[in-house]
Amino acid sequence: MAAAKRKAALEQGVARPEKKPRTSQHNPIPVSLRKEEVPFPRGGGSVLTPLEQKQIQIQAKNDALFEQTTGKKAPSNAYADQEEDGEVSSQDEVQRSKAQRKTRMKSKPVKAHSAIEEKSVRIEGLSYKRLTPGSLVLGQVSQINRYDVALSLPNNLTGYVPITSISSQLTARIEKQMEVDEEEDIEVEGNDLNLSSYFVIGQYLRASVVATEKQGMNGAKSKKHIELSINPRQANAGLTHSSLPVNTTLQAAVKSVEDHGLIMDLGIEGAAIKGFMSSKELGKRVQISSVREGVVFLCLVTGLSSNGAVVKLSADPQKIGNVRKGAYITDAPTIDCFLPGTAIELMVSEVTKFGLLGKAMGVLDVTADLVQSGAIVYGKDLDSRYSAGDKIKGRIICTFPDAEPRKLGISLLDHVTSLHDYPLSTHQESKNLIPTEILPLSTIVDEVKVVKVEPTVGLLVDVNVKGIRGFVHISRITDGKTETLTHTTGPYKVGSVHKARVIGYNHMDGMYILSLEPRVIAQPFLRIEDVRVGQMVEGTIEKLLINETGVNGIIVTLAEGITGLVPEVHFSDVHLQHPEKRFKEGASVTARVLSTLPAKRQLRLTLKKTLVNSDEVWKSYDELAVGAEAPGTVVNIIQFGAVLQFYGSVRGFLPVSEMSESFIEDPKKHFKIGQAVHVRIVSVSSAEKRMIVSCRDASSFGAAQQEQLKSVTIGTTVGGLVSEKINDAIILELDGSNIKSILPFEHLTDGSSQKAASAAKKIRVGQHMEDLIVLSKAEGKHLVQLSSKPSLVKAAQSRRLLKTFEHIQEGVQVDGYVNNITASGVFVQFAGGMSGLLPKTQMMDDAASLPDFGLRRHQSISPHILSLDHMRQRFLLTMKPRVSAEVEKEHAEKVSSSAPDGRLVDPVDGMSSNISDFSLAKLTKARISSIKETQLNVQLAEGVQGRVDVSEVFDTLEDIRDRKHPLKSFRSNQVLPVRILGMHDSRNHRFLPITHRSKAPVFELTAKPKDQIATSLDVLTLDKVHVNSTYLVFINNAAEDCVWVNLSPNVRGRIKALNLSDDVSLLRDIAKNFPVGSALKATVVYVDVPNNRLDLRARHGASTKALSISDLSIGMVLPGRVTKVNERQIMVQLNETLSGPVNLTDLADDFSAANPTSYEKYQIIRVCVQHIDLPNKRIFLSTRPSRVLSSGLPVEDREINALSDLHVNDFVRGFIKNVADNGIFVSLSSSVTAFVRVSDLSDLYLKDWKSHFEVDQLVKGKVLQVDNTANHVQLSLKKSHIDKDYRPPMTFHDIEIGQVVTGKVRKVEDFGVFVVFDESANVSGLCHRSQMADGKSADPKKLYEAGDVVKAKVLKIDGTMKRISLGLKASLFHSGNDTEAGGKGDNLTSSRPVRVVSGDGEDSEVEKIKEMLAASDGEADDWDGLQDDESREQDADMIDEDNGGVNLGDDAVGSQNTSGLDAGGFDWGGGLADSATEDLATESDTSSVQPKTKKKKRRKVEIQVDRTGDLDAHGPRSVADFERLLLGQPNSSVLWMKYMAFRLELQEVEKAREIAERALRTIHIREQDEKFRVWVAMLQLENHYGSDESVEKVFQRACQHCDSLEIHEELISIYITSGHQEKASALFDTALSKHGAQSPSLWLNAATFHLTTLNSQSTARAYLPRALQSLPAHAHVQLTSKFAHLEFTSPNGDPERGRTMFEGLLSTFPRRLDLWNVYMDLEIKIADKKRVRGLFERIVKLDVKPQKMKFWFKKWEAWEKEKGDEKGRDKVRKLAEEFVSRVAEAKGKGLESGVPPED
Repeated sequence: MAAAKRKAALEQGVARPEKKPRTSQHNPIPVSLRKEEVPFPRGGGSVLTPLEQKQIQIQAKNDALFEQTTGKKAPSNAYADQEEDGEVSSQDEVQRSKAQRKTRMKSKPVKAHSAIEEKSVRIEGLSYKRLTPGSLVLGQVSQINRYDVALSLPNNLTGYVPITSISSQLTARIEKQMEVDEEEDIEVEGNDLNLSSYFVIGQYLRASVVATEKQGMNGAKSKKHIELSINPRQANAGLTHSSLPVNTTLQAAVKSVEDHGLIMDLGIEGAAIKGFMSSKELGKRVQISSVREGVVFLCLVTGLSSNGAVVKLSADPQKIGNVRKGAYITDAPTIDCFLPGTAIELMVSEVTKFGLLGKAMGVLDVTADLVQSGAIVYGKDLDSRYSAGDKIKGRIICTFPDAEPRKLGISLLDHVTSLHDYPLSTHQESKNLIPTEILPLSTIVDEVKVVKVEPTVGLLVDVNVKGIRGFVHISRITDGKTETLTHTTGPYKVGSVHKARVIGYNHMDGMYILSLEPRVIAQPFLRIEDVRVGQMVEGTIEKLLINETGVNGIIVTLAEGITGLVPEVHFSDVHLQHPEKRFKEGASVTARVLSTLPAKRQLRLTLKKTLVNSDEVWKSYDELAVGAEAPGTVVNIIQFGAVLQFYGSVRGFLPVSEMSESFIEDPKKHFKIGQAVHVRIVSVSSAEKRMIVSCRDASSFGAAQQEQLKSVTIGTTVGGLVSEKINDAIILELDGSNIKSILPFEHLTDGSSQKAASAAKKIRVGQHMEDLIVLSKAEGKHLVQLSSKPSLVKAAQSRRLLKTFEHIQEGVQVDGYVNNITASGVFVQFAGGMSGLLPKTQMMDDAASLPDFGLRRHQSISPHILSLDHMRQRFLLTMKPRVSAEVEKEHAEKVSSSAPDGRLVDPVDGMSSNISDFSLAKLTKARISSIKETQLNVQLAEGVQGRVDVSEVFDTLEDIRDRKHPLKSFRSNQVLPVRILGMHDSRNHRFLPITHRSKAPVFELTAKPKDQIATSLDVLTLDKVHVNSTYLVFINNAAEDCVWVNLSPNVRGRIKALNLSDDVSLLRDIAKNFPVGSALKATVVYVDVPNNRLDLRARHGASTKALSISDLSIGMVLPGRVTKVNERQIMVQLNETLSGPVNLTDLADDFSAANPTSYEKYQIIRVCVQHIDLPNKRIFLSTRPSRVLSSGLPVEDREINALSDLHVNDFVRGFIKNVADNGIFVSLSSSVTAFVRVSDLSDLYLKDWKSHFEVDQLVKGKVLQVDNTANHVQLSLKKSHIDKDYRPPMTFHDIEIGQVVTGKVRKVEDFGVFVVFDESANVSGLCHRSQMADGKSADPKKLYEAGDVVKAKVLKIDGTMKRISLGLKASLFHSGNDTEAGGKGDNLTSSRPVRVVSGDGEDSEVEKIKEMLAASDGEADDWDGLQDDESREQDADMIDEDNGGVNLGDDAVGSQNTSGLDAGGFDWGGGLADSATEDLATESDTSSVQPKTKKKKRRKVEIQVDRTGDLDAHGPRSVADFERLLLGQPNSSVLWMKYMAFRLELQEVEKAREIAERALRTIHIREQDEKFRVWVAMLQLENHYGSDESVEKVFQRACQHCDSLEIHEELISIYITSGHQEKASALFDTALSKHGAQSPSLWLNAATFHLTTLNSQSTARAYLPRALQSLPAHAHVQLTSKFAHLEFTSPNGDPERGRTMFEGLLSTFPRRLDLWNVYMDLEIKIADKKRVRGLFERIVKLDVKPQKMKFWFKKWEAWEKEKGDEKGRDKVRKLAEEFVSRVAEAKGKGLESGVPPED
């Protein structure tokens, strides 16, 4: 019976052995694979791991449940068996198991317990049904599409990752791109999001299953579709900061690319942890320059930073996959770290024919099915490879979230375990070919041999590829259904051979997927990639696409699942009126493939017979050659030609000139879209992907015609025969050739268009025409343009027709025709394609105002040459006369005469007559025409140009007056004696011999005085230059690292920047100190004639020999160029072969001033050789002023060049070089490093000592030991060793009763506060709540927060328990003796507790923020306002008598209250301890004296409240400090702003922005005031460091999240204080339009700004009527009075206008004494006594109550005493007496009449 059950279980796939020990019924015994258990651990401790202890707890709960349910004792578990029975023989185990089975058979199992016992691990392979959302699986990239990525999953599954599920960074980039306006070029932007640049085929990634079905369209049935996400937030689900052991794998996305590595996003929620991957950890295949933000890697955790905030990662496949060298997880704090992709070591517990079962770390069940265990892939039985108890390595590939008990799927395949792209043997045998290249998909394999049969699964076959097998699923064997498979019988037994087709390849399984189905083998195509461009295909019409115009496309089915589209233009060679009649659904057609686009699953076909029947297929530019012919399809027609489409992406352009032998005016009249055209290639460029084609007959223009076309000369007179007349031109054939030429109608005459049309009518086809001028020719188009304009013909005959730029002379009249007319001028065309610009300003006055300036195209025109631009080959024309007729005639004669015989006109020397007289070395004279920095342009005669290089002007350096501008002393038209050196090539700027004469010669001359008297002329050439020779040189050009100089017109050399001058200060600005043209005296250093290279040196104090390392000596001072700057050193280059570093210790004589970032790249500095390492060819340099300037300068930190410079007890300073586990290494110099042990770091105990030290930190220490033999120096950083006045920290025994101490609050509890004493060895005490205030017992949590600085008095000391009781009552400090120096004990009389105010408080920090964020000093006003608001809030809540002291409320700087007291009690250090709390609290309560209840009084606060309790004496000074503080104070805006200011001090503006964004995300939504302050700080930052756009973006966001009016006011204030008055004015207008109806103060502020700041009185005063229209009526009086007040107080106001406004108000509201009071105060300030008295007299006459009138009489009398006189005081008394008598009289009358008088 049992055997039958076991057999049935095995058939169902349950991996359970026939004999299983009793202990396996329960949770198995955990086995640690890391080390053996210690039999007798020391101290009686447990050797169980946390996981094993957790398992025991679960087992205990299960046993308790069993006993409660059954009332019986639970059976003993595995641990009990071991403890009670010890070792049990195998025979006993067998008997026991049999007995247990009998018992189970006889008795009914209890449900509660049987549910636990029946749970067993099943060996299950990953399948579609077992995939559930939330499952994690390891996959390989198998295909990269446009919008998703396909991943190969285990067991021949494929999942797809949408582009939005890759990473948060990529998703944000896509969202940003979607916001781009549609008007922008989306296609260009889209190319940047090509997923091929984010992934590579074969890349391993961990994915999370999102969905397994895809919803059908329009309610259709859902389809199977595995949607995945590789976003680290889903792929790392379950991981926490504490579950990241070394060698586990993480999915990480690139957050940013830095110089030395990548900042990675780990996707771990709620953890302030980042990932970093060095560029060296990317692997050989990935370059950091190609990595983009958003790229996802499967990484290996290689370690954590010292503070645990940064995870070090590696994505090198060789490192991750090297499990043999320990790249597998060995320590797991939680089960959550076992995720797919992580390698593990497991112990095999069972091997079955269904797979393998094992345990990871003795706790976690893992399974490997037939595929992943290698049984199918390798074709070997698992029993022969593995046995129970084996320890093997594997890699987790999937999770089973719904499985009970929990288990993981692993892979034992070699390529998965080692993370290779494909099986290793294939890599070794196939020369790096991937499997799909060895055997591409869709390949038909003629013979595959069955090597293994799995009856219910399929066949394993040999495909003749070493290392890779093929798999045929049972459903892919025949076209029908295959019932059973057997090993030994049937057509598919082992050893049988079949024909198969490759239908896929699974990267994870490492197997080809094949099909033996005949229909699949016979199918022409399996996928679109199998269809080739240009291939003939047979298909069936599946569907006709119909739109409003009819049939516009045909869908043709080529094979199962493969369809193609035939566009409308490709239905036929001719347009079909009714395509539906020709093409019927289901009909067979023959087509040719035009193009394929596999990424979009698109095929384009053609049914054109011209294309289908043609054998020529152009599908690649590389295969094309000039002269090839083939048909193409017209896809676009433009004015200048047509675009033809061939196959694939090959396109060609058909110019109009190549469309026909005849002239074609409009291509659209001869060609249509979709027309098939037979063309030939004229030119093709495969690199540029361009091709020009032609429809013209290749034989119509042969070699003879080409030669004839070349013989046609521009400007010559020709004749021709009219062959054709078209709309506006005549086509002629030139005499003696078949060359086509064109003569426009407008070129028949110089007259109007009517005359030209009339002349054209008279010309007949076949007529011969004479006297035609060749204007231009286009050899590529085989076309010549002619003209018969009489003006042009006459100019050509008189040789005045412009043909080249060299013929142009200023002031000469030239003949041409209008080619184009623009708004700014007219372009005039001449022969040879030359054109000049006739500006509008150079038109005749009457023509400038006419439409098109009174001109038309092709109209003849004769302007004058205005100016020339020789550099750009341009010239300007003018219609205004410039020269007389005589001058023009003279020039014409000169040009006509100089060409044939070379006669000169107006020679400067007055002697030369012919240009041939200017021979080599001839002495002559020249007139300066223009002066440049490096040459003099001169004239030898009319039209004969010359130049004198600056190197040919002076003999010696002393002859030059201004060495920066040597040619400054010359002037235009000055005549110089010169001597001819040769000719100058103005195009190439080359010096040529005198024999090189051109049409427009430019002579090279010399004006040196010595050359004028020399008998022979020796021209300097490079071969005559020798090393060490000295020359006078002139700077010709400047580069970054050198300047180019001229020795002579044809010899140029180079001077390195370091060799320009002995004065290094001049080298800091080469462009300023050595401008182009500057004269120098230089020495030749190197000459290379064959390579035309010359190096010189202008430093005269140094040798010309190239400096080498052997030439250097210690102490040598040299100039150098900074080539690299980082935080540790700068690199300085001395010459091309020498460079060395300047370390921190060699930067300055005072290490405190050592700052490498103060240097800039390419800066020239002076350095001293510090150390020379000849064996390694390295040098170390120094920039210490005592080295490079003067040895007498003061030195704060002396140089230490060797250990001999150090002695025990020396005090030295240095920079931390490395922070190791056993201490720190301090660099004292470039060659001496000292070591500081952990015990010598501080006198106090530092729990996390590494957080107190960082690399490059400056420290001071005392030398403890110097060992020259071991080259070892030991330092101590203890203050007791360094500070002579050091006092050891107080200990418990140093504390005395009555002693006054200061300290910080460590912890706040309901019963009191714990205080740590300053300058103590971590001694702390407790102040009970009864000892905090003299009044009622105070609430500690309202008075204090952790970190507050306090002063306390020791009340009681318990030496046995080492406890100290403190008191903070103010009455305890009445005695002056108890008050420390600097305290205010004499004034401490209130009942509030005592606090000590830190010197580095909030005020100083706010000032620091103001300095960093404010653009000017005035910007601090905003911060003062913020601070004042906080102070007012603090003052309002300062006194709280009920709580017995100061109530701080929500402190902006204080930290959050720590967690409440545990039930276990407390200790005197502020932590948890025994249960002594209640006793102590009771004792303190009973012993304290309760003061009598006093009447509540509000009195002035006398003690300042320190709100910087979290900060130490120096405040946070590093990023770590701020991050630590923010953990406790996440809602403190002031702390966030300090953090921003800290970043700005480091010039890290972008980091400051990121901090501000973090603050807005972190601060709680209820803390709107805190968020508001951060928004204001962001506006300050962007205003100072950002652009207008960035300010606007922050401003708009702030308005959405905060009160819009307040944000407007804050930004206005920022603009005003930073001097941006125009922006402030514009923003005022915007704010008033939005909020003017609700804010009277806004109108007043706008008026104040415009009147006081901008002095714009009209604008300011216009605000009042606008405000009165916008605001409600009740606000009118108050606002009007304030505008009147502004007129008085503003320096630009008009007091008289203010008086008018007040008088108007008082006439309407005469009893408004508040208006009278304001009016009076303003008049008193002006000090016009007459006006003041007049106002007082008017006021006292008002009918107001006596009490109010009393106030005015007193005010008047006080004013008279201060500003008035005795007469005025008498008058006040008299009026007062009169008022009193009137009141008394009125009162008496009221009593008589019975009416009560007014008070």
